[in-house]
Order: sequence, then C-alpha cells, then structure tokens
Amino acid sequence: MESARTELGAFLGPAAREITPFPFAFTDYYKEEMGGSLVKTIRLFANPADPSILADIKLKTNALEARFSVQPGGRKINLDPGYLTLAKVVLATTKDFSHRIYLRDGIYAEVTLSARNGAFQPHPWTYPDYKQESVRQFFWEARELLAASRTVRRED
Repeated sequence: MESARTELGAFLGPAAREITPFPFAFTDYYKEEMGGSLVKTIRLFANPADPSILADIKLKTNALEARFSVQPGGRKINLDPGYLTLAKVVLATTKDFSHRIYLRDGIYAEVTLSARNGAFQPHPWTYPDYKQESVRQFFWEARELLAASRTVRRED
C-alpha cells in the first residue's frame, strides 16, 4: 500500500486528507481475488484535478493495480479514483450500469454521493462503504474546505 501511495503522490501530488483506515466487510466480492480482512482508506489530494481527466486517472490506477498484482487477475490493491465538487462525489469504474456514464476507453463515471440538505446523501446504487456516516462526513468536511478555498474576499 505504501508503494502505491508513493506512486499516486508522484502522479496526483501531495495528499491533503485521509480517512482513518477501516475494515472493508461490506461484500465478499473481492475475497477470492484479494483474500479476507481487507482494509479501506480514502485519500484526498491537495491539488484538484480537472474532472475531464478522470478517465486518464482511472487508466493510470488500473495500471498500478496490475503492476502490484501477484498474478494475472490477482490484485493486492483496488484503487477507485474520483473527484469532489461542491455538489457531488464522482467515482470512476470499468463496470457499465444503467446509472453510469461512459467517458472513454472502457471507463465510466458515477455520481456516488450528492449534496442535499446540508450533507452528502447516497443514491440507491451507492456502495455500502460510501453510505457510512463517517465516510459521508469525511467528504462533507472536505467539501467545506473546498468551498472555503473558493471564497473570494472583497476588501472595501
């Protein structure tokens, strides 16, 4: 994980915030490939990326996953890039579904959380880990920092 963090930092810049790692026990989807006792963390980078390069970032993270694999199809890490705006949290994926929008080169985007009523709210398709209050609060606090960084002060 540390090697992947270093490479992501070289590509995306320094981290601004990271959620405390927590057990990923929401599904058995990754068990055969990655084993049990998985841990998840979410990292936000200090330098905002242009949303138009989300597919580029996902392709890069897919290549990192493959490089750190123990065998073909045997990932040791799973990287899910996305971006945060004042209105939403968007994730990139390679899996098509009715609510996902095709970007390019086999990459889709999904609005995972939406800002409503003073908090990030999940959708019916939102992954269970992103539905957790602690994760939604983490993104909301990051949203507040983003909003503060965009505030223009006028001095009269």
